[in-house]
Amino acid sequence: QDFYDLMSAYLARAAGDGVRRAEIFFDPQTHTMRGVDFGVFMEGFNAAIADASHAIDAALIMCFLRHLSPEEAETTLSAAEPYLDDLVAVGLDSSERGRPPELFTEVYRRSRDLGLRAVAHAGEEGPPEYVWSAIDVLGAERIEHGVRSLEDSDLVERLGIDQIPLTVCPLSNVALQVVDSLADHPVRTMIDSGLRVSVNSDDPAYFGGYVGDNYEQLALQGGFDGADLVELARMSIVSTFLSDEEKSALLSDLETVAADL
Repeated sequence: QDFYDLMSAYLARAAGDGVRRAEIFFDPQTHTMRGVDFGVFMEGFNAAIADASHAIDAALIMCFLRHLSPEEAETTLSAAEPYLDDLVAVGLDSSERGRPPELFTEVYRRSRDLGLRAVAHAGEEGPPEYVWSAIDVLGAERIEHGVRSLEDSDLVERLGIDQIPLTVCPLSNVALQVVDSLADHPVRTMIDSGLRVSVNSDDPAYFGGYVGDNYEQLALQGGFDGADLVELARMSIVSTFLSDEEKSALLSDLETVAADL
């Protein structure tokens, strides 16, 4: 029931911010290490998603905690196998320091073989080399954060040419002191460099910034106007794991909303 209530509350809040598609990270190991069975939280999450009365579609991304061992990640993937149909992708989160993505090469290979998509946190605290590794070693199709990519011009070129999405979380970056303030955030430079950038929330209950808050503060402190915010919303749609048909439907809805602004 706790997991059902948690997911229900999040979906209601996100829908209130106008979110139509949420690809939600969760950390199984946080719960299984306390003796909570994998099925307990999966059944709670799935029931809440199925029961949601809001105009919001949700998918789950199962993350491996990088401060734990690759062997523990393998155990987590094995526990997830009965629930593969309920997952869209695997991810890698927790502190990057001293934990390069290539440590998790084998569990990512297994995940892809099982039909899961791949994303990874990289280039937030960690160096640009971690972004390269996430893409070329883990096979990540999307990079979470990636703000330090700007330190490597060859990486910027690669990300731009391949249009690999970067999901940026400005308020979280300030809270975690990745940047000193929103005025110092490189999101505008990333966009101007031709990168496929979307704006998202990161642990909003902890860092005080849901998706709508991130958009609002970019407008208030970052100099983003209405057209900029619409483009960020467009990038968030094209960066999802939805089908092309589903993306087109959401993009059409966005155009309708934008026309009334």
